Amino acid sequence: MYPLKEKHIDGYLFSTDPAKLDVETIYQFISERSYWAKGIPMDVLKRSIENSLCFGIYKDDRQVGFARLITDLATFAYLGDVFIDEAHRGKGLSKRLMEFMQAMDELKSLRRMILVTRDAHALYSQFGFKPLATPDKYMELHRPDVYKPTVSTVGQLKK
Repeated sequence: MYPLKEKHIDGYLFSTDPAKLDVETIYQFISERSYWAKGIPMDVLKRSIENSLCFGIYKDDRQVGFARLITDLATFAYLGDVFIDEAHRGKGLSKRLMEFMQAMDELKSLRRMILVTRDAHALYSQFGFKPLATPDKYMELHRPDVYKPTVSTVGQLKK
């Protein structure tokens, strides 16, 4: 369904091949070290990966970066779950990842691409992202604690 693209850049492989994704590595980072989806259940993460255009960054066949684009490949996309392993930060991989994405013909016709970030505004602004022009038109249903166990689910987990 999604396009397969690969490119070697500065000794790293950038790829959209879902067969290359190391779901365990992705899960460990996002569920344990991310600020946006800490505690996400593995089955939810797997479903999100299966239904998105995913980008992996690999060094010596080991996954060191990831991003997920939720898109119809026609008009809209939401960029999320972007991370670079700490040992590989400071090498420009996030910037190379954005260049890799933006070079894809399938994404050049999108009318709108959005994202949410706490601390990477400087990175994304280099690629044309700006604060919402009309934030009063946007609405959200946000459930930040959806992955935290509740009293009713704690008992179910023990069974």
